[in-house]
Amino acid sequence: MQLLSTKRHFYYLFLLIFLLTACKGLQSQSKRPQPLPQDLLIQVYFNHTESEEYKEPYRQQTRLGDDLEKQIIDSISQAKSTVDVAVQEFRLPKIAEALADRHKAGVKVRLILENNYSRPWSSLTAQEVKKLQKREQERYQEFSKFVDINKDGKTSTEEVNQRDALIILRNAKIPWIDDTADGSKGSSLMHHKFLIIDQRIAIVTSANFTLSDIHGDLINPNSLGNANNLLKIDSPELASIFTEEFNFIYAEKKFGLKKPFRPPKQITLGNSTITINFSPTSPTQPWIETSNGLIGKTLNSATKSIDTALFVFSEQRIANILGTRHEKNVKIRSLIEPSFAYRPYSEALDMMGVALSDKCKYEIDNHPWQNPITTVGVPILSKGDLLHHKFGVIDNQTVITGSHNWSEAANYGNDEAVLVISNPTIAAHYSQEFERIYRTAKLGLPGRIQNQIKTQQKQCPKVTAPSTYENKAIQKVNLNTASQKELEALPGVGKKLASRIIVARQQKEFTSLKDLDKVSGVSVRLREKLGDRITW
Repeated sequence: MQLLSTKRHFYYLFLLIFLLTACKGLQSQSKRPQPLPQDLLIQVYFNHTESEEYKEPYRQQTRLGDDLEKQIIDSISQAKSTVDVAVQEFRLPKIAEALADRHKAGVKVRLILENNYSRPWSSLTAQEVKKLQKREQERYQEFSKFVDINKDGKTSTEEVNQRDALIILRNAKIPWIDDTADGSKGSSLMHHKFLIIDQRIAIVTSANFTLSDIHGDLINPNSLGNANNLLKIDSPELASIFTEEFNFIYAEKKFGLKKPFRPPKQITLGNSTITINFSPTSPTQPWIETSNGLIGKTLNSATKSIDTALFVFSEQRIANILGTRHEKNVKIRSLIEPSFAYRPYSEALDMMGVALSDKCKYEIDNHPWQNPITTVGVPILSKGDLLHHKFGVIDNQTVITGSHNWSEAANYGNDEAVLVISNPTIAAHYSQEFERIYRTAKLGLPGRIQNQIKTQQKQCPKVTAPSTYENKAIQKVNLNTASQKELEALPGVGKKLASRIIVARQQKEFTSLKDLDKVSGVSVRLREKLGDRITW
């Protein structure tokens, strides 16, 4: 009898624990926001959304978010004739397997990569690994653990064939090119992240095809991946526009500024108006015709609110336009990736009414706001995760998104795509994502930056904020005809560099911004600064 009583006691205890766990689960589900309705032709997904949940295919852990990789794989798997992929970095084996399967089935598959990421990790020698920068060595070590499926501390050929995405593509004989295909050492950056399927479906995302960008770091179970978004758009017309861009690069081997200039194109799709533009654009073209110009024009239309979630924000003219909108009582909120938010070139500082120098040299035409705002800050993310979005929401009606960072490098150097979509249903998804991040964000200047500013105010020349945000016309300097003194007057160009520019033009005239790369001492950052101040 006593044994029976004890069993009954354990039974009721087990039942109580089960009910408490179930109630906790139901309570957790009830707090989760309901998924927003999707547009019939434009679906939106976020890998950090709180309204969905999925089980990761590699770390096998269940977490909140949309499975961006599955969206890509499912779309590829439905391809009947063609799949074109342009992505900066490709490391996810299941996407590679999906492409290999379609290629084997007779689907025409083409791929464009950035040259810095077009070599399989598994092909690196021990000596090459030693020469990698610290961050790249860390990534290589994580890749080695990812490939080591049986966890024996070694990587076999069989494991490499299952986990190295580029080896999977190579074994399947899928053709790919990178930005050295034109015979150069590479363009500024092949930064595209899009797919075109059957000349009908366009997938445009801010995410690279990597574990850390979509799911999270392998060695950190708390990592949820960099915050990214993905659009799946059913439109033969839009797919055709992306295919034209793809063919300029893949078929004609034209990267960067070698591509012909094309102004923004606009289409109507169901209830949406979509404007699409590709970078880079030559600095000789009017700024308003560039991707940053399109972003600026869209922001300038705001009458009520502008919310932005950005990886990098360093384009002064866009900041000036935001300043103008702020003066017109438009509510502005901005979140920027912490590793870029407080650098001297970050426009987050302008919005907060302050300036930082680089060794007491302040940016030319810098405009700290006279009426700063307190709604600028950085997101709180899991260790290792980044804010990788590049989106803005205007008046809860229009969305700016794509691969394009809000920088001069993206505008004048990189292969990029930016989309402007006018549709309140689409905007609602991005607004929900912004509110999710903003809810826990750290706003304002951290103490260390405040102290840095105080120190610079004592040590460096005083910076005066301008009284207006108008874009001033800049007198451009012709690299082929400018005098030594005119060249020296350019920001970042001293006597020695001016002399080297003159020597370089005597050997061969400058025909593009890219030609500055042949001059010793011209960094990518300096070239960006000079972009709208020089001509040839």
